[in-house]
Formats: sequence, C-alpha cells, structure tokens
Amino acid sequence: MLTERQLLILKIIIDEFIDSAHPVGSRVISKKDGIALSAATIRNEMADLEDLGYLEKTHTSSGRIPSEKGYRYYVDHIIAPTIKRSEINILNSVLQEGYFEVEQIVQKAAEVLSELTNYTAIILGPEIYDTKLKQIQLLPLSAHSAVSILVTDTGHVEHRSFSVPFDMHASDLEKMVNILNDRLSGVPIIHLQEVIRDEVIHLMKQYVNNFEKAYAYLSKVFIQEQPVKVYVGGKSNLLLQPEFRDINKIHSFLSVMEDEQEIAKLMQTSKEGIHVRIGQENDMDAIKDFSLITATYHVYGDQTGTIGLLGPTRMEYRKVITLLNAFSSEMTKALYLMYKNN
Repeated sequence: MLTERQLLILKIIIDEFIDSAHPVGSRVISKKDGIALSAATIRNEMADLEDLGYLEKTHTSSGRIPSEKGYRYYVDHIIAPTIKRSEINILNSVLQEGYFEVEQIVQKAAEVLSELTNYTAIILGPEIYDTKLKQIQLLPLSAHSAVSILVTDTGHVEHRSFSVPFDMHASDLEKMVNILNDRLSGVPIIHLQEVIRDEVIHLMKQYVNNFEKAYAYLSKVFIQEQPVKVYVGGKSNLLLQPEFRDINKIHSFLSVMEDEQEIAKLMQTSKEGIHVRIGQENDMDAIKDFSLITATYHVYGDQTGTIGLLGPTRMEYRKVITLLNAFSSEMTKALYLMYKNN
C-alpha cells in the first residue's frame, strides 16, 4: 500500500501530466497548494514511486511520467467521478430531439461524445444475434424495380433495392410479403435463412407462381450477412494529441479505423458496466499505446450495445468514466422510450 504522501504525489503527477503532456518535476509539485514538503523530500518519494513501478523517468527530463501501472492505480483507487452539469444538459438535449431510428440516436451520441472529450468515440450497435425482425415491406419503384424495407424490434430500418423479374407479377410479390410477415415477424435476424428454408418456402410453393425464381430473389434481398453496426465520431481527434503527431506511430490504428469488423472486435464485451483497458492491457496490437474505456447500454430488454472512448494513456479518466456512465444511462432511457412509442 502507498503512504498518504505517496498517494498525493502520484495524484498530482498524473493530473499534471494529463493536463500538460510534459514530465513533472519536484519543483512543479512543491508549488501546488497544500504541499508542505521540501523539494528533496518530494524527489525521494518520486524515486520510491519509480522503484515501485508507478512512475517512469524520461531520458530527456529530470521529471517523471506515469507508468501504465500508475494509471491503473489512479483509476482503481484515486479518482472519483465528477461531471459538469452543462455536459449532461448537452447530452439530454441531443437525445430528446425526436429521432425515429436507433441509428440516428447512436450516431449523434458518438459525435457529441467525441466533441466533449476530443477523443475518438465508438459505439457498437445491438448484437445482431438478439435483434428480431418486426416487419417487411416491398414498395414498387417502377414496373421492374422495387425497394424492400426491413424493420427490426430495435428500431433499425434497412432499405435494399432490387430488380423485379419481367415474369413476376405484383400479386405474387404481395403474396410473398404477406407470407414473410406472417412467418418471420419476431424471428431473430440471424435465424431468418433457417426459417425461410424450413417453413416459408413450403407456403410459397402453394401460393406463389414461379416460386423458384421468387425464392432466388428472396435470398438476394433478405438473406444477406448482417453487418456489424459501428458508429464512430472524431476519428481524426487522436491526431491532435501530442503522443500521436508522428503518423507512423498510429498507422496501424488508422488501418483498424477503416475496418468495422476490427473496430467491433475492440468493443465487444460480455460484461456489464464500465471497463478500462490501459495500454498493454488491450488485446489488439494496434492500440497498445492507447487507453480504451467502454460502457454497455441497453436497447430493449436484453439487447445491449457498447459505447467506448479511445484516447492516449494520458486520458482524462475521471471525466471519461463519468461521461460514459451518463451516456449509458441516458441512451438506455432514450432508446427505451423510442421503442415504446414505436
């Protein structure tokens, strides 16, 4: 266990380094209010904290910077959540703007979160395994083209355009949609293909002319691999951080940001609540120099998504943890009300 004096010095160094990005020396600490210690005593305590692994000494300065172990102790034992009322007001005003789709709320939340922190905000949509189909519509655009509209129980709406075969009549399309809604409403998206194969195709044989061609088009329109829903805000914010002004240092990170599947791997978690991963605690090599803080939110019932902020290990942990707690709670409320109203 650290002594009270060591705790105080460690907190001052981390707070100062988060704010300035410069190594912190004994003189800076001695000038802080409430510090009645000599520079020599402070230097001795800093040396002990370095020996314990909480601080590191840079080659270019006599000051110290926090180690990942120091940040971990800071997060687990020192900081207490605080938040400005103005930030909560901004969040509430955004979520009360009357959106009608999950995507609108989530994308706006990612943008606001990145603006409030100057970090990269990532929000992972609800797990596709939990999402169920609510309704299907087919709208003719012309004699030989139409658009399909899929609505899920989370409020997600997806549009897919397709060509209508010359020998397929509008009445057959209508029958097909009626069968699909009757049999597929409430079915998890991930199981659509299985239910269509085992149940729907038999009804189509009975009621739809030229059902083989209808089934072929059905497969193209409705049976597709469902993309992971990832929303990113402030992708370039990290370029503004002093640690990442060398583009070569974050080349791998920028590559990951172009791949939604890779982003989803960063964010996926089976645990509820707030989780902080610092530097080497991250599994992915591309973000070993970053800190990632995530929180879960609920869409409806057991359906969950993940909100995260990615930044340097010199992250404003107190602010970020508190903001994510607030965003998780307020997004869950907003999405529940949207689902209930729909």
